[in-house]
Amino acid sequence: MVAKTAAAVTKNVRELTEERILKAPEKEYMNEEQLAFFKSRLLDLKAQLLQNADDTGERLRETEVTTDPSDRATLEEEYTLELRTRDREHKLLKKVEKSLRLIENGNYGYCEETGEPIGIPRLLARPTATLSLEAQERWERVQKLYGD
Repeated sequence: MVAKTAAAVTKNVRELTEERILKAPEKEYMNEEQLAFFKSRLLDLKAQLLQNADDTGERLRETEVTTDPSDRATLEEEYTLELRTRDREHKLLKKVEKSLRLIENGNYGYCEETGEPIGIPRLLARPTATLSLEAQERWERVQKLYGD
């Protein structure tokens, strides 16, 4: 019976589209099907980020030796940009892992500050969001006024 239920949830996740999830009534917010949808999306994002990190590692190990200072400077600039991108992706990976933990403990989709629903449109745009739009705007205003 449990295997049948898991298979049904997996089938429903495949059938669940952004359009259907947006049309769902409020009372169905963050039901099992929606949680599975976002978990699948987050796991895909995590796999993509890990693949990007592996690809960068491979490229950096394949160092080109060049004697021309201009070519060397260009290569170093490319490496710097690549590492900066990977650093941003590393931070995003931490947010993805946090979101996956929130799904597991049943708190995904709710604002950390207010406890209110974050909203499906916001989660579709940014599946790692932990603040509602209003709370995020408040936080950004405070950051703008007082800095870090």
